[in-house]
Amino acid sequence: MILPRYSLGLGDRFGRQGRAQLAAVVAARDLGVDLVPVWNKSHREHVITRTQPAAVRAEADAAVAELGWTGSYFVDADHVTMETVDPFIAVCDYFTLDVADFVGRPASAAQVEAFVARYGSFATEGKIPGMDRKLGGADIAAIAGRYLLAARQAAAIYRHIASVKGAGNFITEVSMDEADSPQTPVELFFILAALAEERVPLQAIAPRFVGRFNKGIDYRGDLTRFEEHFRACLAVLAFAVRELELPPNLKLSVHSGSDKFSLYAPMARILREHRAGVHLKTAGTTWLEEVRGLALAGGEALRLVQEIYARAYQRIEELRAPYAAVLDVDRSRLPHPDAVKRWSGEEYAAALHHDEGAAAYNPHFRQLLHVAFKVAAELGPVYLQALDTHADLIGPLVTENLLERHIKPLFLQA
Repeated sequence: MILPRYSLGLGDRFGRQGRAQLAAVVAARDLGVDLVPVWNKSHREHVITRTQPAAVRAEADAAVAELGWTGSYFVDADHVTMETVDPFIAVCDYFTLDVADFVGRPASAAQVEAFVARYGSFATEGKIPGMDRKLGGADIAAIAGRYLLAARQAAAIYRHIASVKGAGNFITEVSMDEADSPQTPVELFFILAALAEERVPLQAIAPRFVGRFNKGIDYRGDLTRFEEHFRACLAVLAFAVRELELPPNLKLSVHSGSDKFSLYAPMARILREHRAGVHLKTAGTTWLEEVRGLALAGGEALRLVQEIYARAYQRIEELRAPYAAVLDVDRSRLPHPDAVKRWSGEEYAAALHHDEGAAAYNPHFRQLLHVAFKVAAELGPVYLQALDTHADLIGPLVTENLLERHIKPLFLQA
């Protein structure tokens, strides 16, 4: 299987928006954008919503059949580890291997020494794109010591999947975006070298970029530094493909990529410069459009999302703990639930809608609701029935959000 140049990760917490999501990709195709949809859902999200991986496959297949989509599409086992991958193997054809927990675990001295002997000259001779200085053996050994075991764990997961599905029958992505710190271009090269040595045919890699990729809101950081880092990472990938015999379609995967509106124009420009592809992974933005649609529906639907917020407000520490690295919620800037219960549907939707130029927009309110899907999941059929009742209102919001605010600014311009 080959992952085409441009692909979009479509998260759907509750499995109701597959058709609306695909409608955005169909509209993009009609505009001349060759974009491949990839439905993704992680083990953690399945546990929270009490679903199984087969449900995502069923949602994707149903959307494809209903809209007559004839292009490629994939179902991604998102952020899987060796402990969580097995339930995904039968129904997925894209695997995002998460080895962030292995970053920093030291490899043996002998393994590090052998790796440096094989690949060290790339750095000591200053060949790697993005290098600001030549490195010595000790520098390379430190990098290998930090990442070598993570790469080998990715290889172990890949081989486990391949033993069941067969090599070539799925897409492999490796994720290190949840590591403690961004990878430098030099570190990225040596990660790729370690994966190439283990014969992992990865087609996408998700490094941690500079700046903050918080859930559901725009990028926080120095845009110039991000552009420099993104450009250098693309150059490293092209260099690694040539030097390490990695798949020629290898591309960057940008996680927590939804709503990073300030990045799309520079990313598109840099992608054009390098003639490179990208995988943009979105997820919670669809769930938030569901909440916005229910608020605008008014009546019982509005009261439902007001109650979801009230419960989330009381459980803020619990809800944000799994996402602490990608949330910046200031409790003092959250509206009190009593105030929210007096809001109209339009007021609720305006506070939630990601428009940084609008006075009503509250990024702290939005971030808390981003992780409050656990509360909605606990409501079970009550929440799902509300989605079904107001599907005609919610669906167009989901489609418009993906097409106008994500696909057009990035993929139409790249």
